[in-house]
Amino acid sequence: MADKEQNKHSRREQILQALAQMLEVNPGQRITTAALAREVGVSEAALYRHFPSKARMFEGLIGFIEETLFSRIRLITQSSATRVRQCEQILTLLLAFVEKNPGMARILGGDALSGETERLRIQVNQLFERMETQLKQLMREAELTDGIRTLIPPTACANLLMSVAEGRIRQFVRSEFKRRPTEHWPEQWPKLAESLFKRQAASPAAL
Repeated sequence: MADKEQNKHSRREQILQALAQMLEVNPGQRITTAALAREVGVSEAALYRHFPSKARMFEGLIGFIEETLFSRIRLITQSSATRVRQCEQILTLLLAFVEKNPGMARILGGDALSGETERLRIQVNQLFERMETQLKQLMREAELTDGIRTLIPPTACANLLMSVAEGRIRQFVRSEFKRRPTEHWPEQWPKLAESLFKRQAASPAAL
């Protein structure tokens, strides 16, 4: 029984990996279950024994993205780095992840979900909103723990930084994965941070 369950899980993983690979090597194209079945080497009926619909396959990939990103974000926020540094690390994590996984970039950019069920786009939108909320929380904590405040409200600041990251992901997809999301990022982040964050002046000593 255990071997049967393990084989079933292995086949599910194989299907998801094949879907991610097809998204990467067929930029701009919609993936059909017939093509996916050929890629995996099984019948369409066999696909549906593991996933009741193609939407569930995409949900599996989105779940993988969420688990990968937020498990690492938890580690980042538990570190001793300043909150601004943690914001940088979270954004760099996102950009590096999509660069390493171009097929996932198509999902996060929305391109791969065109024509699919609306709940998939809602799920991706919630992922980005969750990241934005994490950034906003770190910015609010920065003033208390590190003496660093945002020059615009934290809500607007977090939204701006996520917009930059999302724009780089879309550029990556639009260029058919030629413009890397991390390209120029080491030079750009310091300028963004300089324009958005300011260390508070030390309070004068009490007389």
